[in-house]
Amino acid sequence: MMANERHKDKLEELRRRREAAMQGGGQGRIDRHHQSGKLTARERIDVLLDPGSFTELDAFVTHQCHDFDMDQQRIPGDGVVIGYGTIDGRQIYIFAQDFTVFGGSLSGAHAAKICKVMDLAMKMGAPIIGLSDSGGARIQEGVVSLAGYADLFLRNTLASGVIPQIAAIMGPCAGGAVYSPALMDFVLMVRHTSHMFVTGPDVIKTVLHEEVSFEDLGGAMTHNATSGVAHFAVDSEQECLASIRELLSYLPQNNVEDPSLRESSDDPERQEDALNALIPDSPNRPYDMKELIRMVVDDGEFLEVQEHFARNMVVGFGRLGGQSVGFVANQPIALAGCLDANSSVKAARFIRFCDAFNIPIITLTDVPGYLPGTAQEHGGIIKHGAKLLYAYGEATVPKITIIVRKAYGGAYCVMGSKHMRADINFAYPTAEIAVMGPEGAVNILHKRKIAEEVDDASFRTEKVAEFRDKFANPYIAAERGYIDEVIEPKETRPKLIKALRSLRTKRVTNPPKKHGNIPL
Repeated sequence: MMANERHKDKLEELRRRREAAMQGGGQGRIDRHHQSGKLTARERIDVLLDPGSFTELDAFVTHQCHDFDMDQQRIPGDGVVIGYGTIDGRQIYIFAQDFTVFGGSLSGAHAAKICKVMDLAMKMGAPIIGLSDSGGARIQEGVVSLAGYADLFLRNTLASGVIPQIAAIMGPCAGGAVYSPALMDFVLMVRHTSHMFVTGPDVIKTVLHEEVSFEDLGGAMTHNATSGVAHFAVDSEQECLASIRELLSYLPQNNVEDPSLRESSDDPERQEDALNALIPDSPNRPYDMKELIRMVVDDGEFLEVQEHFARNMVVGFGRLGGQSVGFVANQPIALAGCLDANSSVKAARFIRFCDAFNIPIITLTDVPGYLPGTAQEHGGIIKHGAKLLYAYGEATVPKITIIVRKAYGGAYCVMGSKHMRADINFAYPTAEIAVMGPEGAVNILHKRKIAEEVDDASFRTEKVAEFRDKFANPYIAAERGYIDEVIEPKETRPKLIKALRSLRTKRVTNPPKKHGNIPL
């Protein structure tokens, strides 16, 4: 009888401790958290993962700090919930910071929990998801907290290109805390509640005498549209968590797996007559490249990445015949589709992600060249443009390019040309492949004659038309084998799907080396 009583007491103790851990910072803080329009860490996990799939680890961990009366404030879990579960039946690992416990601040114990779950994710070859909601380093712990951040940064770096890493900023993320999400593959932010910055508005005001709001300094749209730190901006926490699920559906578990094929009722042989009329007759008239993408992909579903940043370049995920692919496309309705520093970096990083995780790359080219001007030259367009060249040249996944319209100068080389190891290169009949546009070329080739015929515009017009007829087409490149096939636009979907199927067994390796020296 006594043994049964002891056993019962032990069970009661376990239940009491579990309940204490579930309460986080207490009901009062949870209520205030809800009043600010935010979910708790565990509520976010419940929304994100498949129902009933989450297993929590280290729920009873507490900090070991004795200074500043911290030994009187020990809360089970220490401000972060970690564990594993499934999304659409696929294993993932997760950590979610709990703002109700010490403001989600990072202590040594807090950091050790995150390191543990990241190590598990690496061992099991499964994605890691981090839900950030933290005031930053726990000041009371001093260098121990800083060491914890460094431990995280190392793991982010080692996991890069091995398992997908996704960060969702669900509240504040300040100081050193910002660098863990920045090292991850994708960053999602919630409008009006997410904020990221190295130094806050108060410090900026004190040091630089500048006044700036939290939103303007480090809000969701600042980092999605201006800095390029974030990849997705959403209106609510629920939308943020749903977006993570959608994003993961395009990705493999790790770098040695391929993305899973998804069944689709969309006919792989479907031709889209509207594509034949999409490209305007005038080479200077814009059109929306995203319309082309949506007409081609399975069921019109396209997940754009960094939609608000460097809009002259479109990148994102879609499916062709059930296979996950990454699209890289010039966007004629923004800066005429010119390449600039921001668009080059945006596309380069996306290409390297796709290459790391075995996702084929589809390039849609309509580029008149590089954006001119001192701002671009002084801003490092040479270096940033080289990043895009490096990414294309380094990538060994299947690469398919379609030249839709313009492909001028060095921008032709960069955008998935045959010379950068693209496997299959198509062109529409509207493709113009040349060192430069007809007007610019004639101005150089016939400079003296044009100057002599200053009152006769017909000579220049005649030479522009002659150059366009001779060079502004895909056939000279096709004659040299730089273009494998000139296709009707309506044939795009079946041509791409057949090319992808032919490339499934592609095997290419780069020269052995420790790593390259990308022009950072």
